[in-house]
Amino acid sequence: QVQLVESGGGLVQAGGSLRLSCAASGFIFGLAVMGWYRQAPGKQRELVATIDRNGITNYADSLKGRFTISRDNAKNMVYLQMDSLKPEDTAVYYCDSRLVSNVYWGQGTQVTVSS
Repeated sequence: QVQLVESGGGLVQAGGSLRLSCAASGFIFGLAVMGWYRQAPGKQRELVATIDRNGITNYADSLKGRFTISRDNAKNMVYLQMDSLKPEDTAVYYCDSRLVSNVYWGQGTQVTVSS
């Protein structure tokens, strides 16, 4: 079955960095569009970034320049490097995969940025 397992979240001070990882299994990873989304308390889930099978990336406008998405198709992994973190980046971060009409989500990893 499809599994997406996020890791790397935690507590960090403003201005710091974190690298999130998502381990994928159960589908043809190399063909899927992979993405990171986040959901802050009381807010809707929002796009952070996506990366397609060719490595073409797309970012939320507000996050360009601070966040970097990447993937390793040999390891079935997708990453999110987050730099210059701000308290407003505090959220649960979710990994997702999209292949044809199938969309899957991980369980999420908490990122908390203290001021």
